[in-house]
Amino acid sequence: MSNNTTNDSSYPHIRVWASGVSLVILALFNLVINWTIVREQRLRSHARFVLVFHLLFSALVYFALCFSFYLQNYLNAATTATTCTVLIRGLMTSGSNIILTITAMALDRYFAICYPMHYGKVFFKPWPWFIGILTWGLASVIPLTVTPRNATGTCGRKDLQGGETHKILLISICTALIVCSYVRILYEGRRLGVFNRRNRAACRTIALHGTQLAVYILPNFILFFLHILKNKDLFTSDTKELFAVISFVFFSLAQCFAPIVYGLRKEELLEHLSHRFPCLSGRLKLILEWTVNIAHPKRCRQQRERRMTSETLLSREISQTTV
Repeated sequence: MSNNTTNDSSYPHIRVWASGVSLVILALFNLVINWTIVREQRLRSHARFVLVFHLLFSALVYFALCFSFYLQNYLNAATTATTCTVLIRGLMTSGSNIILTITAMALDRYFAICYPMHYGKVFFKPWPWFIGILTWGLASVIPLTVTPRNATGTCGRKDLQGGETHKILLISICTALIVCSYVRILYEGRRLGVFNRRNRAACRTIALHGTQLAVYILPNFILFFLHILKNKDLFTSDTKELFAVISFVFFSLAQCFAPIVYGLRKEELLEHLSHRFPCLSGRLKLILEWTVNIAHPKRCRQQRERRMTSETLLSREISQTTV
């Protein structure tokens, strides 16, 4: 009876649906974007796109393990200690690797913008792929500090508890590196005259990246904050689980927009996508324009005005040449 109560209070069915939807969306983006990156020599030799590949693959692994974990928890399936350990450590490893990959992406842009001469002299060309292996190795260290307590034969959310200090320490270090990198990029951009009020595209890109970074980083701090409030008896267990499941659903679905922010906004990738997947490229562009127009509704009107102006000028040129 207590087992059922625990499962009901943790909302396992909502977690299953949220992780399942996120898994399907990310699987589609992985198939389209990562396949294009691997098949194109120009993309797979560029650090920006290789790190996007690592990020999408890490997110896919995370939500696949997340869906498996919450599904067996929802079904009250009996699992061995080895299976539970593999699931828990796989979740922690893939989740930590997402944070490390985003940190590597920020540092890559920092060195590319602030030190372009040294960045272009890197002789070890496959270094972005090597960084992916390195981040997976570093991410596998944290799960070694946690031993799942699978005493009842079921693998539940209580087994995820542990190692909170190590997680917050890792996330805090990565957050500090990311913030410092973007501050230096903004400073260098202002010094060169790139980031100003007129260059709204650059400011918008920085804002989108910052929002997407918050989507990956904030859930861990929220869970840690809820854990502290629960230990101080400021929250009941049911209230903590309610806030936790709301946070899980919101941030899980928000993380699905990472391919749009980090991948589809790159013109080089869209160009190759149109050749590889001509049926999907038009729809992907519509999705991208829709997300941009939601954040900036004036942009749609400006684009329409520019298109009408160009059509008017073109018609005048044609009429003059015919005369």
